[in-house]
Amino acid sequence: MMGKQPAIEFEQARIVYPNGVVGMDGLDLAIRPGEFVVIVGSSGAGKSTLLRAVNGLNLLTDGRVRVSGQEVPDREGRQLRQLRKQVGMIFQDFRLVKRLTVMSNVLIGRLAHVPQWRAMLNLWPAADREIAYRALQRVGIEEKAWTRASQLSGGQQQRVGIARALAQEPAIILADEPVASLDPVTTHQIMRDLVRINRELGITTLVNLHFLDLAREYGQRIIGLRHGKLVYDGSADTVTDADFRDIYGRAPTADDVLEDAM
Repeated sequence: MMGKQPAIEFEQARIVYPNGVVGMDGLDLAIRPGEFVVIVGSSGAGKSTLLRAVNGLNLLTDGRVRVSGQEVPDREGRQLRQLRKQVGMIFQDFRLVKRLTVMSNVLIGRLAHVPQWRAMLNLWPAADREIAYRALQRVGIEEKAWTRASQLSGGQQQRVGIARALAQEPAIILADEPVASLDPVTTHQIMRDLVRINRELGITTLVNLHFLDLAREYGQRIIGLRHGKLVYDGSADTVTDADFRDIYGRAPTADDVLEDAM
């Protein structure tokens, strides 16, 4: 699981947005294959910028980012589409097509693997349907396969989002604030799902989180960002309140901890 070549590697990576805001500032970072990494930082610290640079949704202004040794292309095209096949993404707002069934939403994760006409006509090969069903089984929601996504709870919708990412058969999963809109009980269920999938399948996983107690409980490694800079990189077992103060530039408050916010 821990190969020599990084799964993800940033080298002096910098992103400056058109309005002049610096989203990433000289980032040097290597993520090993199979790691479960939690990224923390205040709003605007660069957490989403980092994730979106991995699959080329945010293109670098300077520097390099590599996925499995392959440099992320600096423009849209076939090479970038091929790279994105390796990278599944889970969103805070689920990004489901609410009028479609759960199964149809999960099959969207297979779009890069089948001819476009098959997807448009809903003529998915049996092998792809089986991959989608197994993904639903892995998150324990297979009984909802033929339910419309609009009829699901928030936690169930996020499980569908996870299953859709799994259906890609990715080497990397990026989860951008995946529990921000969920209640505490469901939050822990989703985090346990992500950790279990990481351990069972060895998929390199990066998760942006706001709540510090979740970062400590579920992270294997914690990355701290502040104003687009890397300010902390260490084990979740050894991170301290002082480290979090350095990351956030202030003392943590009750709003930064899930359990105190209940």
